[in-house]
Amino acid sequence: MNTRNRNQAAALTARPEQVTAILSHQLDMLWDDASSAHHVAPLMLWGPPGIGKSSLVADACRKKGIELIDIRLAQRDPVDLRGLPVPKEDRVDWLLSSDWPRDPDSRGIILFDELTAVDRSLQVAVYELILDRRLGDLYQVPDGWLMVAAGNRGEDRAVSTMMSSALANRFCHVEVEPDLEDWLRWAGGAEIHPDVTGFLRFSPENFHDMDVDLERGWPSARSWERVSRLVERGAIDEASLELMICGLVGVGAGRAFMAFRDWASKLPDIQQLLMNPDEFDLPKRADQRFALCSAMVYYLARADHETFDRCLDGFMEIGLKLPSDFAAMVMTDALTRPANDRRPLDRLILHDRMPAWRRKHGHAFSLEEHAA
Repeated sequence: MNTRNRNQAAALTARPEQVTAILSHQLDMLWDDASSAHHVAPLMLWGPPGIGKSSLVADACRKKGIELIDIRLAQRDPVDLRGLPVPKEDRVDWLLSSDWPRDPDSRGIILFDELTAVDRSLQVAVYELILDRRLGDLYQVPDGWLMVAAGNRGEDRAVSTMMSSALANRFCHVEVEPDLEDWLRWAGGAEIHPDVTGFLRFSPENFHDMDVDLERGWPSARSWERVSRLVERGAIDEASLELMICGLVGVGAGRAFMAFRDWASKLPDIQQLLMNPDEFDLPKRADQRFALCSAMVYYLARADHETFDRCLDGFMEIGLKLPSDFAAMVMTDALTRPANDRRPLDRLILHDRMPAWRRKHGHAFSLEEHAA
């Protein structure tokens, strides 16, 4: 790809929520007229490693209630795709892989991950499945299955093999870029630790950074999720925890996170503060304010039925004492947090302190936009 075309492609990047919408659209289009499955273009998701391309596909399948077959091509050989030849009398039979769906009424996505990380021989082996939805006369992909591939770009400093023009021309290509706001919305429903979300709010440049030593840990959506799980578990001394976190996201981001976490630990117990908001005292440090706001949303969402109303009262009282930019941020996070039950969200919008909250902070926030 020449420089002009690369620049044009870079300008047309999709946020994760747009990728989800595109996947949903292609599935609906496929299912509306399954007999024309060949006319629904397979998707090729391009983007740097660690941004969750395969996770986006998995989330789309969960939301649709359909199956996902995730084929990690870097771990496969061509024979794994087409099957194993077995001599039988004067001919050769093929034993097909058990990976492929057999039920003609089934629905799902077949994801060929790491497509650009494999050599041409393996890419050629997947052409027929992706482009023609079949393996000769041996196997036909059921009509309800969408074909999707994912891979890294040459400039991502990951293993990358140029895709042939014949294969490339049959895909709908979508460039994916890391987006912190989308990731934070996802993090709200994924129980990501508030120290991680607070730190990334405070220091967004550490969310995804490839200008570091990529042979060691470096910051990405994937590595920050792992940091969260590590912090959540605890049960290890701080020095060892720092070593592990730096091993996940690199020394620079890891030490910055540990410093942020140290200051966050000096805040009062946020769960108790929501229950007793009269004890609230606005922190002077910006990093502590970010930590406070992330923890407020996190612990409000985790409140049980017996304590939720009292925690919600405290949430609103503290919100009235915050500067408007932080109050708007914490309200946005609370309203956009994924939830299966809208009742807590409705109770937040209809809270009796909401008119006072809007009078004070409404200039920094559009309630209707976030409640839609």
